[in-house]
Amino acid sequence: MDRYARWNALLELLTESGRVSVEDAAERLDVSQATIRRDFDQLAQQQMITRTRGGAVANGVSYDLPLRYKTAKHSAEKQRIGAAAAGLVAPGMVVGLNGGTTTTEVARALAVRADLNTSADGAQLTVVTNALNIANELLVRSRMKVVVAGGVVRPQSFELVGPLGGALLREVTLDVALLGVDAIDVHLGAAAHHEGEASMNALMVARAKRVVIIADSSKLGGHAFARICAIERVETLVTDSGADPVTVEAFRAAGLTVICA
Repeated sequence: MDRYARWNALLELLTESGRVSVEDAAERLDVSQATIRRDFDQLAQQQMITRTRGGAVANGVSYDLPLRYKTAKHSAEKQRIGAAAAGLVAPGMVVGLNGGTTTTEVARALAVRADLNTSADGAQLTVVTNALNIANELLVRSRMKVVVAGGVVRPQSFELVGPLGGALLREVTLDVALLGVDAIDVHLGAAAHHEGEASMNALMVARAKRVVIIADSSKLGGHAFARICAIERVETLVTDSGADPVTVEAFRAAGLTVICA
């Protein structure tokens, strides 16, 4: 287990229990206590945790961990989802992408598709995003046209939020919005934990001809603080093969096309 995967696991332990001892963490992760002490010290320096005598306590990490610490969770599922969602994109489209670990996998899958990287006959793909890390992924790995919405950066997700970005999004038209969410429910719709992110996502929905929600199975049937859109606005749901069949059928009954990658 590399350092970042270990840090992610430690933060998840703290999220669940509120505090953890060096001894317990070392046993759970099968590493030495000296390694755990170093990890705790480094996480404390980044103000992610508070060190205590013999361990650490949570420091407001709950669900809102920075993106770089979330990447190890459901990583295989997210890669499959990303590839499946990228398969819905055709050359020449204008695509909206928000931030998050799953949409980052979508961006990586888009970047390696040769048919999306040509500018001949206007076939070049255009990606509109409010996520700095996704813009960077596409800029260094592809020749796509990348449009970045303005706003204030949220360090937790690298997303730009606020009225500056909204001004740009109101002036564009998207063929498809590929949106990662914190929760999606048949009755409550799609939602995010942070109201600023939800507002930007809702603008993408309003400007899109088609809306595709990208969510691993842990997000299905859940709820979050701020609604992005009603379920009726969603055309397709891309999730993983571990999704509960009953939940999947409920989404299909609501009129959604469900892809289980």
